[in-house]
Amino acid sequence: MKTFAFFFTFFFLSVLACAQSSIQSGSFNLNPTVTGYTLDKSSGERTTSIEVTFDKPFDKKPKVVLSTVMLDADNKANVRYKIEANSVSRDGFMIKVTSWADSKIFNIGGSWLAYADAEPAQAK
Repeated sequence: MKTFAFFFTFFFLSVLACAQSSIQSGSFNLNPTVTGYTLDKSSGERTTSIEVTFDKPFDKKPKVVLSTVMLDADNKANVRYKIEANSVSRDGFMIKVTSWADSKIFNIGGSWLAYADAEPAQAK
């Protein structure tokens, strides 16, 4: 029974090791010091984007998750915003922040996480 438990544990840990993912993460901050920042101006739809370059290119196109961790907005209007990861590639992606109507965003920041599953090991 101990031998079975040992081999089962070894097999399970081997499978986990083969199923590793490649992960990178970082943070972003958009405010009026960013070139082209318009989220604090006027009314109607406004968009600002920034480029993120990965420290090390992924082997294949990763999935990207974004989160908002900081928001400074005008208290005289509803807060409306959308954050998207666009143009995702092995080398990086674009973070696009959009606001609309009379919302004014003075500063917005967040985190990103990019991950790609490792290629399955080829049987020899």
